[in-house]
Amino acid sequence: MKRYTLLLSALLILLNACQHKTSARKHIEGQVFGTTYSITCVTNPDDKRPLPHAQIDSLLAELSHTFSIFDTNSLIYRWNKGEDVPLNEDFLNVLRLSKTISANTDGAFDCTVQPLVHLWGFGKDGVRHTVGDDTLAAIREFVGLQLVDLQGDSILRKDPRVQLNFNAVAKGYAVDRVADWLVEQGYTDCLVEIGGEVVARGNKNGKPWKVGIQRPTETADGDKESIESMDLKDHRAVATSGNYRNYFEEGGVRYTHILDPRTGQPERTNLLSVTVLAPDCATADAYATAFMVLGHEKSAQIVKQHPELEAWFIVAEEDGKFTIMR
Repeated sequence: MKRYTLLLSALLILLNACQHKTSARKHIEGQVFGTTYSITCVTNPDDKRPLPHAQIDSLLAELSHTFSIFDTNSLIYRWNKGEDVPLNEDFLNVLRLSKTISANTDGAFDCTVQPLVHLWGFGKDGVRHTVGDDTLAAIREFVGLQLVDLQGDSILRKDPRVQLNFNAVAKGYAVDRVADWLVEQGYTDCLVEIGGEVVARGNKNGKPWKVGIQRPTETADGDKESIESMDLKDHRAVATSGNYRNYFEEGGVRYTHILDPRTGQPERTNLLSVTVLAPDCATADAYATAFMVLGHEKSAQIVKQHPELEAWFIVAEEDGKFTIMR
């Protein structure tokens, strides 16, 4: 369940701007989770340290080795195959958060959707299978976080066919981990982005970091354009989930990669994308997916119940246009 790119206005501006007289800009880029990452830090000009690129890549490689469903040696891949593998704290943290978000969204977020991801052709092999009512009913018997128990550092599944997929939260979690690590190294003013999921720490020359919300595109390879920007103040994170980048069409019907775990079907709302602002990026990441499944009205009710959240909903109109709602 891949996420979609926020236009990082701050990064684009910084890439072409001169360094601020009282600060130095440091920037690195790379690849992880099948997408790109970008990190910008603003430091005192006397701080001559380069950003620790190799150490950041090492941290991200470790996280990928934990969460990637495409890496046959990853912890999650081996756990899904039934191997008795020791699970690290990152794995357990993400599962704990997943259970919390699932409970808060009436099951609209559920990391046991891996069998459905495979069925619809959004998994490792990319092969779509015949999807009928009987097939869905059979698979849904072993989809549901109620089938997974956390007991200390162990995870017990009530059905051996249960499989996990953290794609809707892992990138956000990785952004948090990298940002926290940078602050520990003394880089207190930084913006960290992985595949469009963003965390801000500190500020940019005394002002909030800015990010933009992407205009939905008609096709998967449509041009990226920002339609609205927001300030990201210290210790805030933002993530977007949308249905216009990863999908397939069949018989004139578009099937998106965002699956409703309660029905086993791709989501069927009038939302094009949801952008969530939260205290941490893993939380924003998970809620963005859940809100795409729930639709605007139900999601807006959840936001009201959780004052730590903010959300922007891009709602499709009948005439092909869209509206931004809060």
